Amino acid sequence: MKIASMQKIAGVLQVLICAALVCNLIILFLVPAAVLLDSHDLLGGVWEYLSGIFFPGEDSIVTAGVAGSILAWIWVWQDAYAAMLTLFLTVSGICTAAILWQGRRVLKTILRGEPFSMENAVSLRRAAVCGFLVSSAALVRLVFSLFYYHSFLPLTTYNALFVPVFAMFGLLCLVMAALFRQAAELKAENDLII
Repeated sequence: MKIASMQKIAGVLQVLICAALVCNLIILFLVPAAVLLDSHDLLGGVWEYLSGIFFPGEDSIVTAGVAGSILAWIWVWQDAYAAMLTLFLTVSGICTAAILWQGRRVLKTILRGEPFSMENAVSLRRAAVCGFLVSSAALVRLVFSLFYYHSFLPLTTYNALFVPVFAMFGLLCLVMAALFRQAAELKAENDLII
């Protein structure tokens, strides 16, 4: 693959990552409101909330929706389940935003034509830490749900899947960080020899 085509692909990926990051930050603000609207059907709660903001009826206005979003950050802590869900989604959202930001940094080095740099190793290590944090938060929520419901049913949810998936993501990022660090060291040695 030519360097130019690799940089074109990196440019497209960078645009997609920026769009995902913006969406992530918007959704992160709306987490408590969505949880309060409907704790058991989160996507339905998000849709109901967003449709109320973007398609206001006679009595609803956008300012009230934004004020409700801000107040939801206070009200959500009154119920144990809603608080745990909000905490999990907030930690996961922040870590996901950090992972996307680190991916953006890696793509910037590729666009500069310097893919094998220590900067990429550091970015991948940070992404690994965020992956481990999401995995840990999912494990805490899974244990909480097991005790809250007194049932093994939470083992069939996405939280049970998040634990190994994000742990493997973190391990993969650590391996890639070590490879990029080693490649950067070899490149530096070769630059000194020449």
